[in-house]
Amino acid sequence: MLRQYRDFQSGFKNWDQKVHAKKWLLFPENIGSQLSIDETSLSRGELYTILTNKAAKGGRGSIVAIVAGTKAEAIIEIIRKIPESQRKKVTEITLDMAGSMSMIAKRCFPRATRVTDRFHVQQLATEALQEIRIKYRWEALDEENDAIEQAKASQAVYEPQVLSNGDTVKQLMAPSRYALYKKPNTWTPSQKERAELVFERFPDLKKAYDLAQELSNIFTNTTEKIYGLTRLAKWHEKVRQSGFKSFNTVARSIENHYKTIVNYFDNRSTNASAESFNAKIKAFRSQFRGVQNVEFFLYRLTQLYA
Repeated sequence: MLRQYRDFQSGFKNWDQKVHAKKWLLFPENIGSQLSIDETSLSRGELYTILTNKAAKGGRGSIVAIVAGTKAEAIIEIIRKIPESQRKKVTEITLDMAGSMSMIAKRCFPRATRVTDRFHVQQLATEALQEIRIKYRWEALDEENDAIEQAKASQAVYEPQVLSNGDTVKQLMAPSRYALYKKPNTWTPSQKERAELVFERFPDLKKAYDLAQELSNIFTNTTEKIYGLTRLAKWHEKVRQSGFKSFNTVARSIENHYKTIVNYFDNRSTNASAESFNAKIKAFRSQFRGVQNVEFFLYRLTQLYA
């Protein structure tokens, strides 16, 4: 049934981009002044770089280009097939912190302001925070194992310490990850109690959580670029004083990309539209139980969004 539809009813057989669809697709007519560039996986981990028009808001006319892989030179070669006069109309492009994406944006859209997505920056801080939590979780597991072995050696019954919320220390650490992703005013009562117990027992985790929240607040509460830059510099100094290796790595990444990160404060543009479009692709893929035929999948995708 699907093969009948694909070969005779869908129009796929006469698609003008079918020959090169698996390698690249271009829709120059969809180019706009504000673009997003991101990567996504279609099937079996095969990555594609997707360029989308923000003005289309994830609907028809969203897709400007889809190119197999993430190698900058290969993608630049394809995008440059779009006439230069059209590419010069792009005034802003949002992207993640990957060097390849920055190179593509710079060389294909020389007049566009590059904006590093604030959510990718915040995600780095969240991952740094979770790394510290995981370290303490392993320490709690080691402490419990040591206590169990000591109890066995002395032929005693091991009784774990039970905290006020009913958790042992080991049980406390795993679910606390959910609270650490959220702001305090969004915690449920149980998450609030768990967070207070975690922070009381591991003060460094509280310091790390505060650093992650402060970074988020800089993007949320700052309206001008100069103030954003100043607050990021102060945050960098707090990170240096904290001594957290993982947060120092985040701070260095921000320092290396600060010129495009602070461009966020001009229009508060993010790559959320690209992430939303990636979610639509995943939903479309799951609806058809995966990608059996890449060309036909891309054809159906472009019929909806290009």
